[in-house]
Amino acid sequence: MSGFDPVIHPPARLQIMAVLTEVQDAEFALLRTTTQVSDSVLSKHLAALGEAGYVALRKAASEGRSRTWASATRAGRKAFVAHVAALTALANLTGRIAAE
Repeated sequence: MSGFDPVIHPPARLQIMAVLTEVQDAEFALLRTTTQVSDSVLSKHLAALGEAGYVALRKAASEGRSRTWASATRAGRKAFVAHVAALTALANLTGRIAAE
């Protein structure tokens, strides 16, 4: 079955992309809360998504602290839609088999 993206497939990355495709950008703390992973694990996931060209990161000072913001790139949005379509097709296939 085509469309599956091994970069997006891990659950935390799927959650990150789901958030980022619905907003212009998201702060690191929001993504950490959403995924319920440590800072270091989230950083590794964001780095992998960034290396694939799916996420852009920017740092900005806010309230005297450096904060990291992430946004989905056009390629990331396209890859996420294709991955979700592949998951949906798989779920639909499974539903048909179970009904037989």
